Amino acid sequence: MTDGERLLDAVLRLTTALQRDMETGLAAVGLTPARAHLVGVLVTSGPQPQQALARQLEVTPRNVTGLVDALERDGFVTREPQPTDRRASIVTLTARGREVADGLVAGRRELGGQLARVLPAGRVAALADDVAALADEVERLAGGAR
Repeated sequence: MTDGERLLDAVLRLTTALQRDMETGLAAVGLTPARAHLVGVLVTSGPQPQQALARQLEVTPRNVTGLVDALERDGFVTREPQPTDRRASIVTLTARGREVADGLVAGRRELGGQLARVLPAGRVAALADDVAALADEVERLAGGAR
């Protein structure tokens, strides 16, 4: 097995483990990865019209409607008419949505700290840079597709 194949196998193993951990953690708080992504956009950018969410998430407005419907039903967001355009809705995190988002951020920070402790301190930043370079290359090879 070449070094490149060993690297790819290790990255795939890490990706699979992280994906599984993320899905388990999100399910425990009642979210899917897609719903968590929308919540993250609201945390970062604040209340927004559904059209703006669709652009930021790079999905169709219809997909955002389904995500917002589910998040609203489960108490993570509210949807109110936009004051200047009654046909549009502004999506806002509820107190529950903010609390869950804060917990996700804390969990991310904790896991990042745990992972960083596995390696000598001087290698963590270099590894982060190397993994970012690998991700950039995979995106380039895929033609920028996500």
